[in-house]
Formats: sequence, structure tokens, C-alpha cells
Amino acid sequence: MQSGRFRPLAEAHGPFASVVIDDSHDTADADKQLELRWRAVEEELAAGGADEDLIASVRRGVTDTPNAVGRAGLAVIASRDVQLTETLIRPPEAPTARVSDLPYLVPVVVHGVDDPPYLVVAVDHAGADIEVHNAAGARATHVDPRNYPVHKAAGAENAGYSDPQRPAEEAVRKNLRATSDQVADVFDDASAEMVWVVGEVRSRADLIAVLPQRVAERVVEVDAGARGSVDRDALEHDITTRLLQRRADVIGDAAERWRAESERDSGLATEGLAGVCAALREGAVETLLLGDVGDSTVLLGDAPTTLAPTPEVLSELGSQRSETVRADEALPFAAVLTDADIVSLDERVAPRDGVAAILRYPRREGAATT
Repeated sequence: MQSGRFRPLAEAHGPFASVVIDDSHDTADADKQLELRWRAVEEELAAGGADEDLIASVRRGVTDTPNAVGRAGLAVIASRDVQLTETLIRPPEAPTARVSDLPYLVPVVVHGVDDPPYLVVAVDHAGADIEVHNAAGARATHVDPRNYPVHKAAGAENAGYSDPQRPAEEAVRKNLRATSDQVADVFDDASAEMVWVVGEVRSRADLIAVLPQRVAERVVEVDAGARGSVDRDALEHDITTRLLQRRADVIGDAAERWRAESERDSGLATEGLAGVCAALREGAVETLLLGDVGDSTVLLGDAPTTLAPTPEVLSELGSQRSETVRADEALPFAAVLTDADIVSLDERVAPRDGVAAILRYPRREGAATT
């Protein structure tokens, strides 16, 4: 997950309230259930030391977020004047309500929606409907070149004086070229990574054949009906399945790269609280690999990136400040401050202390680590 989405928190001042609740809307009384869950979280925040201004900031994040469709979770991370809200791909097993000097980003890293921008193109020989999906939501545009006719005439009434196929075929070619140009423009403007194309088989094939290669190689064909009668359930199922697979691939690729760099002893991989704290202090982390760190703590020094696993290391760094903080809050936040990506690990990798990192460059010789 690219950490840029958390940058507004880097400029905010704590304390932070970090809340994760079930935001499912799949029952008739969903709004009432959400209100009850929110009241329980509000009480827990107050018990944790949140004042009314901080609780009100979280409340704004909850109430200003559009209702989820079906089962989902909601994360709200707020200071008194900044709110970051994220829909989660699944509801939490239990609600979370933390009040801390640092934001708790792990639920968003693990279950947040981190899908790339993508297009959905419903095409026929007359034009196309194009949807752009990104972090801001979805927007639609239409291609309607109106180069008619697009259907070949049949019958003997032409008596050989003209070929009715030629104008129809030329209209189709013009429509496809116009559609291809528009799809390519939207693809580039949206920085899309994937393009789902739906429609009749011939229409899909004809469009893909004239798309620029940079777009065509990102196409996923979906057999979900024709333009104007798309089976949205089948389409959404295919999109969801492939995006979940992409998430798994991102984790797998990061884990494999970390493993390879570790085996090469290249200096571009580290693990454990000591090694990761040291790399974060130096701004050397390219990707933070976060597994289960449990209730581990680290020491926070003069700056949010001045992290140490022990008092001895912090003393060696000459820090005037020493505060014990949770590792699952401090490490991801330091990654955000140093523009490192954050990947949530699964069972394929179990680094020491539940945390590892891929580095931008080898760490300095002799730097404090333990």
C-alpha cells in the first residue's frame, strides 16, 4: 500500500483517535445497529482519555462517510482537526477504539481498499459506455460517434447497384476508432492499470484489436452480457476476484523480494525490531513488511522517526526524549513520514519480531541497531 494516502496525518498533531467498526448495511435495521456500535465506541474513546473535540472529530468521519453496500468495515483515524476515513473490505471481528499520540494505521493497511484505478468499458459497434473507478469513486462517460448504419442491409432490392455492406462496415470502423481513441484518453488521464471490457464477443474483439498496445495489454474480457444489458453481478464478481488476487500477488511479490535479498546478503533487506527501527531512522526503508507484532513496544525519541528497540540504543543516539509506544503504531507512521510503502504480510513469511523491510540502499556501517 502506498503510504501517500496517510500523509494528511503527518501534518496533524495528536492525540489521535483510531476507530474500526462494522459498517455493514445488509439488514433492514443497519442504521440502528451502526448507531449502537458507535455509542459503544464513543464510550470507549472517552474512557481512553479522548475529549469531546476529539470524539466529535471521529463522529464527523463516521457520519460524513457514505453508507457501505453489503458487508464492510469502516476505519476512522482522527485528530481534533483532521479525519481520515477508509472503507475496509470486510468488517472487523471486534471494534477497535484507541486514543494515542500516534495513529493506528494497521487495519487500513491490512483491509483497506488499495485498488488501482481501472476502467469498465461496455462496448458495441455503435459506441461505448466508459466508467472510471478510482479512490474518488466512479464516474461515467459515453462514446456515441453516430456513424450509422452499423448493421448490414439484407435483401435483393438493391439489384446490384451498390454494396450495402460497405457503408455499414465503414461506420463500424469509424465508431471503433472513435471508441478506441476515447478509451485510450481516459486510460491515460486516469493512470488506469486495468481495463474490463464487456459486450458481445464480436464487439469486444473488434475494439481490442484497435486499442493501442499499452491499453490492450491491460484488458480483461468479461462475458457479462451486451452493452445496455450488462449483468452487473457477474461483472462485479469478476472485478472483485481479480482485485483480491492482485492484493495477494502484491504481498507475495514483496515477500519473495525480501526473501531473495536476505538470501543474497545484499544489505537491501532487514528484519526484527532492531533492524527495522534503524532503517527507518535512516530513511532507508523502501517497503515496510508488517506481520503480527503483537503488543511489542519501541522507544520514541526526539522525532517520530527516531525509534529504538532498547533504552541503550536510544541513549546512543543522544535523544533527549524517551517514550514507550506501541510498535504497531510507531513503525507504520514512521514509514509514512519517510515515504515508504507498507505491505501487510500473510502466513507465507514470518520475519523475526513480526516485521521486516526492503531497503532503498544498504544501511551505513556501524549504525546503531541493538
